[in-house]
Amino acid sequence: MDWGSNGEEPTSWEELYSINLIPSELFLKFRKEVQGLRVGLNLEFYNAPCNEFQGKLVLKPLAPERMWKFIYEPIHQDVRILSKKIPLTGYLNLQVGVGHNFQMNATGWKWKLTTCFGGDGISRIRNKTSLGVCPGVDMRFGWRADYVLPEVTGALGTGEPWFNMNSGKLQASLDRVETILTFTDIYNFYKPKDQDQQRPETDVTDVTTYSSG
Repeated sequence: MDWGSNGEEPTSWEELYSINLIPSELFLKFRKEVQGLRVGLNLEFYNAPCNEFQGKLVLKPLAPERMWKFIYEPIHQDVRILSKKIPLTGYLNLQVGVGHNFQMNATGWKWKLTTCFGGDGISRIRNKTSLGVCPGVDMRFGWRADYVLPEVTGALGTGEPWFNMNSGKLQASLDRVETILTFTDIYNFYKPKDQDQQRPETDVTDVTTYSSG
């Protein structure tokens, strides 16, 4: 806990360290690979700051060097083409896109700089963790942590406390939970590797029965 130099009561541990495990976003994603493209249908549910639902149709190439993806939102009647995140530095990415909204009959473009670190005077980490449940089913967890590192200070002959400890601060939350269902050819997945190979012919032995006459 933090003891102030003016003798104030220390801040409680509950205010300094908090972890929220109730996600504010729930995503259900369906994926299918067709002719070198990945077709996806996203059902997105939000409960903070308000209850909202969005549906998205996502189309992007499967090639590792892919540079774009197509997004269509039927509820908002919005169409966008976004570039992949272009790394500028080790922690800074640039993404650009162009879109059209049919409701407002407007076309425009946007750009965005993103990084996993940031915050308003507070250090922040944002990341995603993936977990494979079984073939065709994956879970992805989006989480963030805002923190201030602990520090110890002191002074002599200045009128300030000779020892002061700041316990730091941590506010972590599980923001998003995604369930990703990828549809594949079940027959090809479970097909034995040597099924296409020709089976060797089985030797047939003639058995002749002799009867005594």
